[in-house]
Parts: sequence; structure tokens; C-alpha cells
Amino acid sequence: MRFEFKADRSCKVKSFLKEHDISRGLLAKIKYKGGNIWVNGIEQNAIYNLSEGDVVTVNIPNEAAYEKLKAVPFSLDIVYEDDHYLVINKPVGYASIPSAIHDNTIANFVKHYIIEQGYDNKQIHIVTRLDRDTSGLMLFAKHGYAHARLDKQLQTKAIKKRYYALVDGEEDLPQFGEITAPIARDIDSIITRRVHESGKPAKTSFQVVEQYGTVKLVDIELHTGRTHQIRVHFSHLGHPLLGDDLYGGSLDKGIKRQALHCYYLSFVDPFTNQLMTFSSGLTDDFERVILYLKNQ
Repeated sequence: MRFEFKADRSCKVKSFLKEHDISRGLLAKIKYKGGNIWVNGIEQNAIYNLSEGDVVTVNIPNEAAYEKLKAVPFSLDIVYEDDHYLVINKPVGYASIPSAIHDNTIANFVKHYIIEQGYDNKQIHIVTRLDRDTSGLMLFAKHGYAHARLDKQLQTKAIKKRYYALVDGEEDLPQFGEITAPIARDIDSIITRRVHESGKPAKTSFQVVEQYGTVKLVDIELHTGRTHQIRVHFSHLGHPLLGDDLYGGSLDKGIKRQALHCYYLSFVDPFTNQLMTFSSGLTDDFERVILYLKNQ
């Protein structure tokens, strides 16, 4: 895959390309795995001295698939796709990546899709993940350089995700709120998390959209990406998610999985500088439980 840049100053090639998110590791891959760097159509190396106005062309070698990741057929709900990114609508019941207990995952499905489409780059690059029983939008990069170019946005929290959740609690919630509470692993579990001062900083903001008795439909924005962050924060407030029995949520109000759906995703495409925004409607089980609650 080739990318072209125009030098705006005199410097070494490697310094110039670093400004375009081409790391030392990627330069090594270009050097040793079949890539090339040209300056004004002549092949050069990473320490070549550029002049202002030089045209730098980079050929990044293709990525082979990870052999240990099995390709599994599945009908993906593709929301958006271009040469660099893939956005899908994730169904309930599938983990994002394989583990000791999950090998029928979204990563397996995307690998099969990439192979079926005959794409040159076959490695899987997940940019945003979702829990097994959370539905909604997931973002993939279609090659390593595309993933690297989103790293700055990941680090600065510029990739925005919003969720709908149904939470249940006797106490009132303010219409607008912010939860700032560190999240740590539970002492006696490798799965569950808890709010504890020893944890990593975590911030969640929310707005109550509707209320059905003690249940509230909330619109949530994540400002950090801790494991189980939304589930832990609302359980900490005394408002666990419906269906989330791992964190104290009720299973008797019409839904058996955590009532959590990623309905909004946005990022700036680093190749075009265009703001990309995507939305996803609620799943059938989520809409059914809202209808059930309205009729109570």
C-alpha cells in the first residue's frame, strides 16, 4: 500500500515520516519486509536528507494473517467500509477477541470476511472493543498504518463513543451527571472490577433520557476506556444495568444480558481530515424491554 507526502521543511526522511505517524517499528518493517521509500521517484533510505518540496512516497508491505486466529464464516452487519477502516454493528453474544473460553468471536468473523474479499492486508486491527453481551458499533482498521494513525486520537480520547443503557435503582439520578471514580480489579476475581482508590482513573458522563418507574434510560459518553467501566460505575451509584447480574442487575424485567448498546461512534479520518460519524439503532431485545417497561 502506497502513501505520498510532500516535505514542508528540510529534515531526515525518518523525522518527517514520524510526523505522519510512521513509527520506527513501521520503518523497520518497510526496510526488512519488502517495503520501499522513494524521494522524487528515486529509492532512498530513512536517513536521507529531504529538502522542502520533496515528494516522499512510502510503500508499506502487506500484512499476513495470524495463523492462530481461525477464520469463521458469519454474516457481518457492515455500517461503513473504505480502504482504511471498517465499522460493524456487533450483535449480542459474541466476544470481540478470542480467549481461553471464546474462539467464536468478532475477530474470527472479520478475518473470514477479509479473506473472502481477497484483501491484501489480512491482519485484524481492532480499534474499539465491546463486551460479549454489549451490542453496537465497533471500529476496525484494515491495515497497521491506519491503526497507527488513530493512536493519537485514542491517546487523547478524541474517538467518541456514546451508549444507551437501562439502569435500575430506587434513588433518583440527576438529569445530567458525571461519574469520576477509579476502577480496579476485584480482589478475588480476574473478571469483575470495582471502584477503588487503587484503580486507574475513569470518567463517565450521562443524561437521563426517559424513566419507567425505577428504571432509567440513560445516554452515556465514555471519557476513558476501562474494562466494564459503564457497568461498574452505575453499579457503584446503586443503579446497575438491567440484565447485568455480574454487577447486581435485575434479570426479571425482560432482558437477560446487560442492557447496553453503543449507538454512536465518531473519529477524524487521518487520511482525509474528515469527521466520520456513525449511528446504530437499538437491538430488538432492547426495544422489547423498553416497551415492556412502558406497559407496566
